[in-house]
Amino acid sequence: MTAAHPELVVMAAGVGSRFGGLKQLEPVGPGGEKLIDYSIFDALRAGVERVVFVIRREMEADFHALVGARFTGRAEVVYAHQELDDVPAGFVRPADRTRPWGTAHAILAARQAVRAPFLVINADDFYGAAAYGAAAGFLRAPAAAPPERWAMVGYHLANTLSAHGTVSRGVCAVGADGLLRDIVERTALSPCDGGASETGPDGADRRYPGDTPVSMNFWAFTPAIFDHLAGRFARFVETKGQDLRSELYIPAVVKELMDEGLATVRVLDSPDPWFGLTYREDRDVVAARLRALVARGDYPPRLWG
Repeated sequence: MTAAHPELVVMAAGVGSRFGGLKQLEPVGPGGEKLIDYSIFDALRAGVERVVFVIRREMEADFHALVGARFTGRAEVVYAHQELDDVPAGFVRPADRTRPWGTAHAILAARQAVRAPFLVINADDFYGAAAYGAAAGFLRAPAAAPPERWAMVGYHLANTLSAHGTVSRGVCAVGADGLLRDIVERTALSPCDGGASETGPDGADRRYPGDTPVSMNFWAFTPAIFDHLAGRFARFVETKGQDLRSELYIPAVVKELMDEGLATVRVLDSPDPWFGLTYREDRDVVAARLRALVARGDYPPRLWG
């Protein structure tokens, strides 16, 4: 399947609990831009013409006024809603469930809106222009490619950590052929000499070198992913749906599909820096890095004129 103009799915429904507010709407650029403004700017340069924002329904008016409306005349903007009650028939969510069902469910929420092969990103991360060019180029591959031939943009672990607390990352193993071999979600990674560490449930300290490739939820998928997500999510809620803190992460689904021989994922190594908003204290660091990129000429002082 080819995509002359791949679409962009932006996961923006997160509650921002560690950040202390709606980090998707935090102004960080010199012209008051949000991080998502830079993502859309880079995506448009890579050929994207249609953007699907996955948000909570109650956020839509504010989100459109502060974000979506900026792109009028530049891209088609569509909204998909990640709802707690968007669950398989016959399953009743726990009444006390307030936590989103996870990134796999967020992508699944876009199933009625997406019309072509698509990129997936977080709303509160900066990925760099090269990542969009590489991922969009991958989706323009020959039509003979199987529908489960996907890609992921990989970053070096040391470049994705926060000095202000733990972070979650999909820790990857990549084969000599450039294909993803393994991916495990690690949810409490902290900086340490030479890389990152995490204390496991057993109390053991796991350490990872700084050049370990990790996923920052930048994926390139075909619409074939949706049927797989629907089936895996149904199985997930059947077994873990009563756990109020359980979430289904997209790396877990991708790993299952790879292990079962149902999909391949090429890792696209990005030379650009990654940065994002996880904690409130990250804001000043992000703003300074954006100013440096503007001063270098990578972006105009005001993205939208």
